Amino acid sequence: MILTAVLFLVFAILIKNFKLYDLIAGYNTMPDAEKAIYNMPKIGNLLANVLIMMATIILIAYGFSKWLDNEQIGAIGISAAILIGLPYLLIKANSKAYKINSEKD
Repeated sequence: MILTAVLFLVFAILIKNFKLYDLIAGYNTMPDAEKAIYNMPKIGNLLANVLIMMATIILIAYGFSKWLDNEQIGAIGISAAILIGLPYLLIKANSKAYKINSEKD
């Protein structure tokens, strides 16, 4: 569990601070014309924030699972982080707010 949270935090730092947008699935295979449509700093910031929140949920669940000596809490925490974070990220990143042409509308 801790390894998952640490990986999420490392990827969040790499994407947010070092602008490694190629870590985002599908971005590095897009043609340049299609890359120009998306506002990658905003999408990268969104992804980094979601990864940080998912790591936080996992770490809190891990802490509770150790405190209460119940490993199921950790599993529920990872499941909750993914079931909440992933749909939020997909819905939000695919909205018009993250496309460059839509900012002018």
